[in-house]
Amino acid sequence: MTRCIHIVAMVIILALQPMAARAVTLLRDPDIENGLSVLAKPVLDAAGLPSGTVKVLVIQDPSLNAFVVDTRHIFLHSGLIMKLKSAAALQAVIAHEAAHIANGHLARRPQAARSSRSAAALGVALAVAAAAAGADPSAAGGIAIGSQSTADRLFKSHTRAEESSADASAIRYLASARVDPHAFAEVLELFRGQELLSEHRQDPYARTHPLSRDRLRAVKALAAGVQGKPADSSTADYWFARAQGKLSAFQRAPSWTLRRAKDSTSADIRLMRQAIAYHRNSQTQKALSHINQAIAKRPNDPYLHELRGQILLENRQISTAVNAYGRAAKLAPRDALILGGQGRALLLAGQHKSALTVLERARQKDFRNSGVLRDMGTAYAQLGQPGHASLVTAERYALRGDFKSALIHSKRASGLLPRGSAPWRRAQDVLSQAEKQAKISKRK
Repeated sequence: MTRCIHIVAMVIILALQPMAARAVTLLRDPDIENGLSVLAKPVLDAAGLPSGTVKVLVIQDPSLNAFVVDTRHIFLHSGLIMKLKSAAALQAVIAHEAAHIANGHLARRPQAARSSRSAAALGVALAVAAAAAGADPSAAGGIAIGSQSTADRLFKSHTRAEESSADASAIRYLASARVDPHAFAEVLELFRGQELLSEHRQDPYARTHPLSRDRLRAVKALAAGVQGKPADSSTADYWFARAQGKLSAFQRAPSWTLRRAKDSTSADIRLMRQAIAYHRNSQTQKALSHINQAIAKRPNDPYLHELRGQILLENRQISTAVNAYGRAAKLAPRDALILGGQGRALLLAGQHKSALTVLERARQKDFRNSGVLRDMGTAYAQLGQPGHASLVTAERYALRGDFKSALIHSKRASGLLPRGSAPWRRAQDVLSQAEKQAKISKRK
């Protein structure tokens, strides 16, 4: 049993000369992602980035960093989220990264990463592949950045001119969203003096976002010039505390969480954190008691029901988990991660047709979730459809960047599916891309 946030294999394959990959882990949780979405929405709207076009995702890394590599994702290190002191500070970070997107800084880079709409393009674009809830963390993949030795800087680093432009835009977005713009200066204060350190001792943010006293002074001056008072921040504060509290409950030792849970800003967040800590300590009854108390305070909260489902599922209480996930899905029918969890619960309960229906819905909303594809493959196999099972397995391996396995399964799918059918054409897309990657590998 993993007792952890959903571990994700994430592959970013950039169209540069390949080299050894640097692996990191992407964390996915519907509650945390919802909280980040709530926090991001006002500043993304202010940046002219329509709701739903940019997703904020969390990388498991204790260092302090945030970055963008394409126009549809903002990545935050878990260490940064846990270090920040307020919702406004996190919104300031998001506003700054959004400014890099809105101001076209990525587009001006010679080999900028491009988003992918189909499995056929996964070899040269961003692919975020999620391992399902319950996956062994040791099996998680990572970010593979194929590049020259300067690739990390090329795709994450910004010039001083870009930083100045993004700073000014971020302050404007915060003002428009009625978020305290002084919070941005507070964020930069975290890195004050790091430009004096040797590069290997700096936080990644300081290496990829040039800092200087002049820059900090400029941000403070811009913030001081904003007219009007910030709006009521109670909603943002709640979701920040909840996202930060849940993340820390999974990342820190259970004993640490239990000692500090009493400091939570609301009773439901305290109970949620305690439930996670007890779950991770294999104290299932205490975990269920606390999550049930949290649900009693917020009975229509889909994310608390989802957490209850996860606790039950990881303790092999399958039928009860199906009910919990069903309730969560009814309350949040458009959340792909919740639907993925519901589908997995149904699959483990032996309800293969129902599981496949739900998993298809999850995949339509997030084609990049490799855990959903894995469970779909199992469901298809159980239902006697080996061609479709091989197809989604091939797509799963392609998303994970394992083109050798993708080649094997796409060939198998092509031989089993009706020639010319839509699934056969999907198999051909993966096959074509896998063969292309195989040729590239041979040339190395």
